[in-house]
Amino acid sequence: MRNIQAYGISEACARSATRRTALYEAIGKGELRAVKRGRRTLILADDLERWLENLPTAWNGKLE
Repeated sequence: MRNIQAYGISEACARSATRRTALYEAIGKGELRAVKRGRRTLILADDLERWLENLPTAWNGKLE
């Protein structure tokens, strides 16, 4: 099995269940690091995982 180290934008969207716009917004805000390989924008797997882990919690376990 191959260990994926970087994703293209489409692959990162699929992997994170996130829209392209949301990824580009996070990149623009400096929340998600992107690198360039020629014309291609890549998201390193570790950076994508770190960004996902730092997203706000959807539910804090308390009913108000």
